[in-house]
Amino acid sequence: MSALAAASPAGTGADLLPGADDDGFFGIRFESIGGLGAHLAGQILAEAGVLRQGLNGAHFSSYGSEKKGTPVKSFVRFCATDREVRTSSPIESPQVVAVFHEALARSFDVAAGLSATGTLIVNTRSTPEEIRAALGLRSGTVAVLDALGIALEEKTRVNTAMLGAVARSCPFVDPDVVKETLRQTLSVRYAHLVEANLRTFDRGYRELRRMTWPPAPGGPGRPVQRAAPAFGYLDAPIGGVILDSGNSVVKNLSTSRQGFLPAYDPDSCVHCGICDIVCPDLCFVWSDDGEGEPAVRLHGIDYHYCKGCLKCIDACPTGSLTELREEDGWAEENRVPLFPWLEPERETV
Repeated sequence: MSALAAASPAGTGADLLPGADDDGFFGIRFESIGGLGAHLAGQILAEAGVLRQGLNGAHFSSYGSEKKGTPVKSFVRFCATDREVRTSSPIESPQVVAVFHEALARSFDVAAGLSATGTLIVNTRSTPEEIRAALGLRSGTVAVLDALGIALEEKTRVNTAMLGAVARSCPFVDPDVVKETLRQTLSVRYAHLVEANLRTFDRGYRELRRMTWPPAPGGPGRPVQRAAPAFGYLDAPIGGVILDSGNSVVKNLSTSRQGFLPAYDPDSCVHCGICDIVCPDLCFVWSDDGEGEPAVRLHGIDYHYCKGCLKCIDACPTGSLTELREEDGWAEENRVPLFPWLEPERETV
């Protein structure tokens, strides 16, 4: 018997969906970047709820240029069968938020709109207390999971582990139903990866660590954030004028990394410059050593511009650049500024 049927076999509306809002909807928002599979995870979760558990629901994703490393939001909205989903608007006040990439929290409020009793799930090796303090959460449930570590060990992707964590955090979702949907979805094109992904799902479900802080009486949830247009019809610039360029020397690409970055060993480096040739974002910092004949030598990497493509590692002939799983704060500690004169300005951006 599914968890849904066991919860309230004869109930309707919010009785069937514990934690639903006043309108009877249960919203789930995935915060991710391109390449981590948040869209597919949302699709599988929605199919499991609608096609196999008999709920009404909807799923869609919001993304920009559809390239790896760019921000992605995926939305899943559930309700009982006696209600209709008649909106395709983004979920601004979710009951569950799943953050696939911890570094996203440095760019915007990933928990925006989360209800006072909602659940925030983060792919991280930090503790729930550390995440709560970093994001300034006052109440609700904070859950953490080393989804990247699980994916590396099982040779899968982050999204399957996060899907298991989300299934555990939604009281009406039957994990066996989600697993069967996952099996069916992957069997079409990736049959050889089915069992590994099912193990990843199970580990994400089991290894999730949660802590709950009760809300103050009448305490509000996280404020909703909406992106306002930069200009209106009264103050729009003359056509063709670009006031906010897409590429900027103060842009921080660290949120594009998918958990790995290049680590530099100066002792084995021959300063050949091949890494600089293949780098798409000019991350490498060169300087004149000032000794003997004029020579340009690699001084280090400015990780603010490194999106973790790791092309430099493949190109390095001496092994001076190696793949490193990123630890919180490591990039900032080992970063060599490419434009030192911009550092005071960067702190205010």
